[in-house]
This record gives sequence, structure tokens and C-alpha cells, in this order.
Amino acid sequence: MSSTLVILLVGGCVAASCALLGCFLVLRKMALMGDAISHAVLPGIVIAFLLAGDRSTLPMVLGASVLGVITVFLVEIGTRSRRLQEDASIGVVFPALFSIGVILISRYAGQVDLDLECVLYGEIAYTPLDLLYWGDRVLGPRALWINGSILIAVAAFLFAFYKELKISTFDPALAAALGFSPVLLHYLLMTMLSITIVGAFESVGAILVVAMLVVPAATAYLLTERLATMLALSTALGVASSTVGYFLARVLDASIAGSMAVVAGIFFATAFLFSPSHGLVAKAARHRRLGLGMAEQLLMLHIGQSSEPRSGQVSRGCEIDTLERRFNWRPSKLQKVAKRLERQGWLDRVQEGRLMLTAAGAEALERTGQAPLTHALQAED
Repeated sequence: MSSTLVILLVGGCVAASCALLGCFLVLRKMALMGDAISHAVLPGIVIAFLLAGDRSTLPMVLGASVLGVITVFLVEIGTRSRRLQEDASIGVVFPALFSIGVILISRYAGQVDLDLECVLYGEIAYTPLDLLYWGDRVLGPRALWINGSILIAVAAFLFAFYKELKISTFDPALAAALGFSPVLLHYLLMTMLSITIVGAFESVGAILVVAMLVVPAATAYLLTERLATMLALSTALGVASSTVGYFLARVLDASIAGSMAVVAGIFFATAFLFSPSHGLVAKAARHRRLGLGMAEQLLMLHIGQSSEPRSGQVSRGCEIDTLERRFNWRPSKLQKVAKRLERQGWLDRVQEGRLMLTAAGAEALERTGQAPLTHALQAED
């Protein structure tokens, strides 16, 4: 197996695991909890190392999981005190626990290969070199086995508790009424989150884990309103971010983990701008169409009300100068609205400087309903 393939597989496993859990963090408005746990589990890792005497995976996962649950418990204690909001409680708990981890590393683990750079930044480029052995047999890269197993565990957890997680995420009261505990599901979710974070430490570091937990899920949230689709989209975006980020890092000779996070950010920015339903561009286009539609109806209504009907005509029209004074529009806006109505066959120029409704325009105005705009015109008078 080539080094490139190993790096892509490890990055994909980490991104997929984080993206799946990140969807529930985003929906539960707990995105900061991923950041908190990714830093607060450091004391658990150090204590597990000191007790086990080596960097075995199982003790570190257990230690991180325990500290992850403790972090959630402490945050909830602060939140339930009614004196602190959740974000403030997180801001108190995780710096304290992270600082304890820093002290433990500097005091008891300063001479071994367990340092802050390993925890914070990781180095996915070295994953093909760290092999897992079974006796004398080489099984393959250790990081791939660890993160692949974690991905399978996360997928199995979500498959087994999908309905319960969905209900407790959107309606905890209904979940409790149906007989399963939202609190227990919450702690199970946080435990899986802790395991995922510690499994990714050596591969990509805590900083990229935070990015992969939040950014792909937030991007998918902008693109869909269905949970199942959101899970699939966030997973695809996370894997795509890790893959494109790796090749971008090779081109730029830059940090692989940093490039992956940058690509994820680019995907989010693209969705934030161009999402069909929630993007800024789409919203601006909808507002523009709505404004033009209201302007068209208002113009048609005013022309219809301001003109006396003549034989064989809908009305004798209305002066453009009168319309400009009436609405206080720029001449360019009035001309734009009038031309749009002319193209639809609802407005006609009977002579220079005068507009009138056509029969089709009068019928269209009647269909759209005049009551709200009539009231607005009367209020202006």
C-alpha cells in the first residue's frame, strides 16, 4: 500500500467519523463542545500514559473517554447553576483541564514522545511509517487500523441509535415521553466523540479534528434540511476536504492538516454564498425578485386606479412624471419595472411619457389581489 493511499485513507476515516458526529453537535448547538473535549481530554491521555507506562491505544482511549465525560458533566453543572450560559461554562472548564494536561506533560512526560505539538497539530504524513505488529507479522499502518475501527464504531452507534438520536436532538421532551433518556444518549454521544478525538490525535491533531467536527456538518446544514441527507453530505464533504487538502499540500509544500482544514473552509464559504436555499446570493436574488414583483404590482395598481376608463380601452394611462413623483423612484428603476411589465404584455405606452394597463394587465392585477396594496396607497394619501 503506497504512502499516498495510506494518508488519504486515514484522512478520510478521520473526516468521516468527525463529520457524522459533527452533524449532531451542530444541530444540538454544541459545536464548541467538540473544541472543549478535544483540549480537555489531554489530562486523561497523560494519566493513562503514566499508568500504562507506554502509548498503548486502549489505555489512552479509555483515559480520554473518561475525561470527555467529565468535561461534559462539569459543563452541565455550570450551565444548570443558572448563573452561567453554556458557552461561558465551556470557557471555564476546558482551559482549566487543558492546563492541567500541559502541566502533567511538562512535569512527568517531558522526556518521552508525548508533546503538545503531537496533540495539537499531529502529522498525518508519518502515519505510513507507524506500523502495527501482531507478533512478527506486519498488519499495516497503526493509524489506519485505529481510525478505521473508530469509523466503524461511530457508524454502528449511529445506525443503532439513529431514531433515538434524531428525536432527542429535535425534541428532548418527546424522547423522554417515549421512554428513552436524552441524558444517557447525550453522554453516549460525548463518549463516542471523545474516542474519535483521541484516535485522531496522532494523525491530524486536535485542531484539525475541531475543523472536521464542525465545518463539513455546518456546510451540509446549509445545503439540506433532512438529517439523513445531512449525514451523507457532511461525510462526503469531509472526505473530499481531506483528499483535496492532501494534494493541495503537496502542490504548495505546506502542512497537510492545515490544507485539509483550509479546503473544508472553502467548501463552507462556497455553500454560505451559493446554497440554493440559504446562501447569501440566493437570498439576495429572492429579495430582488420579491422587490421587483411588489414594484410591478404597485405600479400596475396605481396606473389602474389613477386613470379614467375610455371606450375600447382599459384606461387612458398615467403620466410617467406623475409616477416618479408618486413613488420617489429613480427614473432608471421606473423604466426597468415598466419594461418588465411591457415584456409580459401587461403594460403599454399609449404615447410618449404615458403608461396604461392592457386588458391582460388588468386581469393579472385582478388575479393577484388588490386589497393589501390598495390599503398601502390609501395610507400614503
